[in-house]
Amino acid sequence: CSSAKKSGGTPSAFHTLPDQTPLAYAYNALEPVIDAQTMEIHYTKHHQAYVNNLNAALKDGKIESSLDDLLKNTAKYSLAVRNNAGGHWNHTFFWKSMAPNAGGTPKNTEFLSAIDASFGTMESFIARFEETAAKRFGSGWAWLIKTPDNKLVISSTPNQDNPLMDVATEKGRPI
Repeated sequence: CSSAKKSGGTPSAFHTLPDQTPLAYAYNALEPVIDAQTMEIHYTKHHQAYVNNLNAALKDGKIESSLDDLLKNTAKYSLAVRNNAGGHWNHTFFWKSMAPNAGGTPKNTEFLSAIDASFGTMESFIARFEETAAKRFGSGWAWLIKTPDNKLVISSTPNQDNPLMDVATEKGRPI
């Protein structure tokens, strides 16, 4: 996610879609899992709306902050800032987390060891992750996070919240 900088290095309230605009892969690259129309609508309409609405909410309050700082201090901002900053960050993470033809077992042995230590097996992790996502009533997200004490945890947040927010029940860094 991007935010423009004013001279002197102070972040401005101007946020944009991720630097890989358009996506780093074609809208149809994830078919048949996610169809091209869904990808295009979510990127060009939904994600862009979060960016536009965030900029409008920040301009109204004359808030100048980076996206990460907004998330760390969500409780002190309006619900419009919280929802749109979260939607912007979450979707940016979502786009970067996916790649065409990336199926199969991850190659990173350190990650696989951490998954095995936390969940028993990759299959057990996947089952628990899917269960967490399925149990989220209404709008929200399922996350694999690294907690401040370096544990891997599966969590879920409502709406456009995420584990980076000061209002999150389970805090950590999405991975």
